[in-house]
Amino acid sequence: MTTEFDLGALLAERGAERYELHSRYLNPQLPRMLHTIGFDKVYERAEGAHFFDAEGNDYLDMLAGFGVMGLGRHHPVVRKALHDVLDLDLADLTRFDCQPLPGLLAERLLAHTPHLDRVFFGNSGTEAVETALKFARYATGRPRVLYCEHAFHGLTTGSLSVNGETGFRDGFAPLLPDTAVPLGDLDALARELKKGDVAALIVEPIQGKGVHEAPPGYLRAAQELLHKHKALLIADEVQTGLGRTGDFYAYQHEDGVEPDLVCVAKALSGGYVPVGATLGKDWIFKKVYSSMDRVLVHSASFGSNAQAMACGLAVLSVMEREQIVANVRTTGELLKSRLTELIDKYELLADVRGRGLMIGIEFGRPSSLKLRSRWAMLQAARKGLFAQMVVVPLLQRHRILTQVSGDHLEVIKLIPPLVLDEADVDRFVDAFTAVMDDAHSGGGLMWDFGKTLIKQAVANR
Repeated sequence: MTTEFDLGALLAERGAERYELHSRYLNPQLPRMLHTIGFDKVYERAEGAHFFDAEGNDYLDMLAGFGVMGLGRHHPVVRKALHDVLDLDLADLTRFDCQPLPGLLAERLLAHTPHLDRVFFGNSGTEAVETALKFARYATGRPRVLYCEHAFHGLTTGSLSVNGETGFRDGFAPLLPDTAVPLGDLDALARELKKGDVAALIVEPIQGKGVHEAPPGYLRAAQELLHKHKALLIADEVQTGLGRTGDFYAYQHEDGVEPDLVCVAKALSGGYVPVGATLGKDWIFKKVYSSMDRVLVHSASFGSNAQAMACGLAVLSVMEREQIVANVRTTGELLKSRLTELIDKYELLADVRGRGLMIGIEFGRPSSLKLRSRWAMLQAARKGLFAQMVVVPLLQRHRILTQVSGDHLEVIKLIPPLVLDEADVDRFVDAFTAVMDDAHSGGGLMWDFGKTLIKQAVANR
């Protein structure tokens, strides 16, 4: 006798055990961290740019699942596409036929990338990067890939080799041959290229860690240098692509830039089915797949699956029909300008930077003696604690989810859903202003929490 599987009943019965289950069977440090900073919330449902708890309280999402939820959660068009593809009972992933959905999605993606010709579909951003690294090395016959300091391109072994943060790399050597160069330093790039063994430079047009944008003209000049030395330019648009910065790709903000390979993922999924894509020039793909003997030389078991392709097609349709890129440009400019106006008001606020709806808020050493002593106390314990002190009350008091942009950084990164509207901007700026007022008043709530963070930082040493 079999019993029908009831997912709703299972969640009703066991959902309250979520943190205990995670502690016992998954990453034990995640629930511990969430409990420590008071982020151990229970969200019951989500819609658009908002979460809701059991009491119906709404939380504004300024994180978008680290950029995955580009259209917000449960967009009706994407949701319907997923239902439709399941109901069609397609003969998916036979491995020995050519289904139409991958070709249709590739066609739509390449329409936004007219200088490129072909697409490989994988399952994630790090897999898209892995594909680009393999293709660049094979196509050029060279082993070494350059990357920029402080870059983040993923955590699998190949992408970790071009990750600019030692905290992620430590303990996982040996990695692929690689060399870091400073973002924007053309002389450093030229020195490495002269050695003759460089396959490519991989670069985020805006780095996720710290939200640092490539200097004006850098990408175009780097491309010229690379091509002069028969090396390739790889644009990692996993987080910055699909409208995030107010253009379809972030590299498109600079005229004349045409990367040889482009990596996308995250928002292409619609928040439902993981998908990654590596777009490239025809000659690169033809060199990798040079004969029928090499037809499966690079593949992915779940790549091009129908559910992922349907979600990707729906996402691109929504972006075009609802003018998502234009909304990002308008809303992003409003949010950035209103935050920039606060720099002169708050001595702890050092900078506001970024493009579109990818904005970094940086905090810095204040000038007044009282605040300076408290700042020094936090910095002595662990750099980045003040930014965490801002993140926590935004959630606890104002029900707004944000996070710091990287370890040991006094920077909050805002990467909300691309459907953010003016009311959401008002809500965030009002809440941020209230938190900064508290931080500058010398009041006890924020700084008391700072003491808790200091104790935790010292205990972890």
